[in-house]
Amino acid sequence: MHHFQPNESGDWTSEEFEYYGAQLLSLLKHHFDHIRHLPVSTSISPAELHQLLDQPLPEQALPFSETLQETWDHVIPNLTHWNHPSFHAYFSNSASYPGILADLLISSLNVNAMVWKSAPAASTLEKVVLKWLAEMIKLDPATDGVLLNGASLATFYALVAARDLHAPIDIDIRNEGLIGHTNLPKMRIYTSDQAHSSVDKAAIALGIGLNNVVKISSNENYQMIPTELKKALEQDLKQGYLPIAVIATVGTTSTGAVDPIQPIAKLCRKHGVWLHIDAAYGGFWNLVPEIEMHAEDLSLGDSLVVNPHKVLYTPLEVTALFCKRKNALANSFRLVPEYLETTKEDGSTDYMDYSLQLGRSFRSLKLWWVIRTFGKDGLAKQLTHSIDLTKWLSAEIADHPDFIQIASSPFALICLRVIPRKIQAFLPTATPEERALLGGYIDQLNRAILEKLNLTGTTFLSHTVVKQGYVIRISIGNIHTEFRDIERLWELLKKISGETIQQLTLPSFVD
Repeated sequence: MHHFQPNESGDWTSEEFEYYGAQLLSLLKHHFDHIRHLPVSTSISPAELHQLLDQPLPEQALPFSETLQETWDHVIPNLTHWNHPSFHAYFSNSASYPGILADLLISSLNVNAMVWKSAPAASTLEKVVLKWLAEMIKLDPATDGVLLNGASLATFYALVAARDLHAPIDIDIRNEGLIGHTNLPKMRIYTSDQAHSSVDKAAIALGIGLNNVVKISSNENYQMIPTELKKALEQDLKQGYLPIAVIATVGTTSTGAVDPIQPIAKLCRKHGVWLHIDAAYGGFWNLVPEIEMHAEDLSLGDSLVVNPHKVLYTPLEVTALFCKRKNALANSFRLVPEYLETTKEDGSTDYMDYSLQLGRSFRSLKLWWVIRTFGKDGLAKQLTHSIDLTKWLSAEIADHPDFIQIASSPFALICLRVIPRKIQAFLPTATPEERALLGGYIDQLNRAILEKLNLTGTTFLSHTVVKQGYVIRISIGNIHTEFRDIERLWELLKKISGETIQQLTLPSFVD
């Protein structure tokens, strides 16, 4: 055991910081070297976990070596490991090594990038990184942008700007608010029935209300139907509603679908409605050459969100919001108390003016490190690798008689439904009542398969419910995921599916 001289400040000495830092990095190296032997998730119950971790408030200092050991013994084994090559749930993301080290430096410096003067290099790097990200998705590099913690807040901020822009000219929303105006028409937001729940939350927070979020039907590929949007806009305008925004999605949460941006943008221009594009998941996949066809659509929105921590191997939390309407975000959020008044200098940006957030971490540094380390070509190569793995798995699924792939995403996402071949053969002649019973059976089967898969600890998948019913989702995107990981997943999926089909009794009318 090392003994260190006490530090007058009460914190560790720099020698202790170095010593324990080296210990942590050594443990992390071992963690990543052996991660394929680590269960992706845990089956411990909430009560058991609480009993394991709940301790009295420490009255006196505890040895850090003890805390580090307990972290490795009790905390890490009871996590769901998102940064695992076999984690394929939700949207599979990952933190690359340079991003991890950047986060350490960010925490060490602990600067607050609220105004330019409070962190000049942080604000300048934010401008540089935003320019790079804009170039990656083929936006004008001069587009207003800001780094935020997540796509949900990015959508909210975009809708605040849209609301302020569309408010009647005689109503000062900033000072008067929305309450009590008899001449204010009811505002409405339009989005697909496949859109992310953040749209609904934004409507609640804006005071627009869930009843004024108009869900537009999606087609068989889970894309918004432009003719249905046209019908809803025209009908609401006739009835005196005020359409303020349409949210189109590039990479829906359930199936990774891409809304038809061009006809949606045309309708928005015709009716003077703000178009916000949620490309949180799908935006950066355009770096893959065969997906680049979607890139030009991203520039058609008034605002756009893309999410580096979902796709570009950057640790949580960092999201980019872009707004083509110059100063629209600042006009909604700029409010400077006297203690934050600074002399403006040429080229300086106060990023606190672009959102509600005042305290802002040095997010740009980790993006700067990751992009410089891999380069645009390196990021494109890694994303292409994920697409190639997805294509291989998709082909295997297509060849299996008990598996049906649901929908088709251009990105590294697969939705599948296990339907025994006997049922597939029976369905064409089934009565409506039999179809309903079979639908329930198939949902039960897929739910059981997913639960068994995740209990193995070998992989971790998630699910969604779409028009066909309960489906299993496989997202591929971790920077460390290799072909052997996907091959192992496929073998396990076939094995457990086969066993579960045998165990779960088919409805009698099928036999």
